[in-house]
Amino acid sequence: MNHQARLQALSAFLKARRAKILPQSVGLPAGTRRRTPGLRREEVAQLAGVSSTWYTWLEQGRDIKVSASVLDCVASALQLNIDERKYLFSLAIETGSGASPLREELPEISPSLRTILQELRACPTIISDRRCRIVGWNQAASHVFLNFDEIPEEQRNMIRLLFTRKELQRLAVNWEHFASGFLAIFRAYYGQYVEDEWYERFLEEMKAAHPDFHRLWEESKVSSAPEVLIEFRHAKAGKMLFQLTSLQVQGNTDLRCSIYTPAPDSSTEHKLRQLMEQRAHEGKPEEP
Repeated sequence: MNHQARLQALSAFLKARRAKILPQSVGLPAGTRRRTPGLRREEVAQLAGVSSTWYTWLEQGRDIKVSASVLDCVASALQLNIDERKYLFSLAIETGSGASPLREELPEISPSLRTILQELRACPTIISDRRCRIVGWNQAASHVFLNFDEIPEEQRNMIRLLFTRKELQRLAVNWEHFASGFLAIFRAYYGQYVEDEWYERFLEEMKAAHPDFHRLWEESKVSSAPEVLIEFRHAKAGKMLFQLTSLQVQGNTDLRCSIYTPAPDSSTEHKLRQLMEQRAHEGKPEEP
């Protein structure tokens, strides 16, 4: 992300977060003359203890000096959580350290990680890199999501697949919630690797091709590891409930392991095992 793009991303994020705060939640009157939802800029400045002009320039994406202590006050005024604070700091304070270059070819999965994938037989598991490129998966994931073996390597990006494959859009009962969770993870990476210009190219491509992507991206959600309950409606297995847990793989490859654990007190694991046995007899997994 170049310098100007970083400031534009900061501006969009601050505007989005400000719009989500109800005046009455911070002890301010709701009023009847508010033209836009949320707080006014001068109200955020007041809560943060900074001048209205300084905060306006910050939100406009002007190239101004920002200290960590003042930025922390802004984060508190906007009621940001830990992941949102990290995102704010990464955009507002240019460290100059940069991100290590990411190879265009997909990173290799270690033998131990591949063993873990195989052992999670009843838990659909996907391993992705910081660009959300899918670099590994197990058979359970192929049965529930897509047969990733049949997707060309250059198209195996989870964000791209969510907006291009009708199978995934039909699979999630609340597709927007499902997609929004992945975009929150993607935004966390986007802020962490501000020097990687690939993100800007990818975002422009997705915004131009998919209006739904543009709309959901503007919500500015950030989460490094969301844990959510997701309901699927599989074409063959019917209703399936999974608890998503995202784990960061330690090492220099910067991989994420997303594990979909069948919800307890549900028939999901039984349905998944039946589905896998059935497909095994048929020869290969099919798309949902």
